[in-house]
Amino acid sequence: MIKEELKDCQPQQYERFVHILEQNQLNHAYLFSGYFGSLEMALFLAKSLFCTDKQGVLPCESCRSCKLIDQEEYPDVTIVRPINQIIKTERIRELVGQFSQSGIESQRQVFIIEQADKMHLNAANSLLKVIEEPQSEVYIFFLTNVEDKILPTIQSRTQIFQFKKQEANLIFQLEKLGLVKKKARLLAQFSQSQIEAEKLLNQATFWTLVEESERLFPDILSKKRESYLQVAKLASLADDKEKQDQVLRILEVLAGQEILQTGAQRILENLVEARKMWKANVSFQNVMDYLVLQKY
Repeated sequence: MIKEELKDCQPQQYERFVHILEQNQLNHAYLFSGYFGSLEMALFLAKSLFCTDKQGVLPCESCRSCKLIDQEEYPDVTIVRPINQIIKTERIRELVGQFSQSGIESQRQVFIIEQADKMHLNAANSLLKVIEEPQSEVYIFFLTNVEDKILPTIQSRTQIFQFKKQEANLIFQLEKLGLVKKKARLLAQFSQSQIEAEKLLNQATFWTLVEESERLFPDILSKKRESYLQVAKLASLADDKEKQDQVLRILEVLAGQEILQTGAQRILENLVEARKMWKANVSFQNVMDYLVLQKY
């Protein structure tokens, strides 16, 4: 249940929003910075608006409205996500057209924009007037993991809440789900959201990448020539962009864990450059070779 998840991963924010609901002071526009519980919070607040069997101000989580919101099928709750790493202007303009209308099942509407930093500049600008002067009972939640990429004009028109990673709590939750402490710590440090951590928990391909990256990292740190063989193996396993991104992130976590060792800081710096190369479409094999060739 979303309520219980929020109490676990963001207890302070949960209590703050319960108080806001009790005071009937829910704002019409929020910027949620950080992915640890931010989508869950937006859905929780949407339920609080549409639930037909509330317990005080809290949604019951079992009525038709709550269940449809969980399934992302409630007609007056719209979730927008990037397609091919961008939220296009046309999609946002469609939303703007809906803002002046009443909801289908009530007067209210909720719009949740995930990865809001991926909005095209024109798309973001087209929302400014609507945020400032809503024409109907509209609630907008902007979700991002990179707050500084959100237009300052949007930031100034929204209430900003931080959803920072509660690493100790996440490690505890992952251990309860069966991970040994070492794996729980790595997954907690790796994950950018609670949802991602739960998704990867039992994903065999991810843990294979972790195992092979853990074999490679000491070789990079000590500059063993054998590391080229491990790079080739890892490159063959990371056969798509998602897995390649995971390998780079795993290496960043491993370097962070060994930050006091000579060379680890330099590896982190080189990983930043390696990621830039990879984003510029340098082959993953060449990116990994670059990491091995650097001097520390």
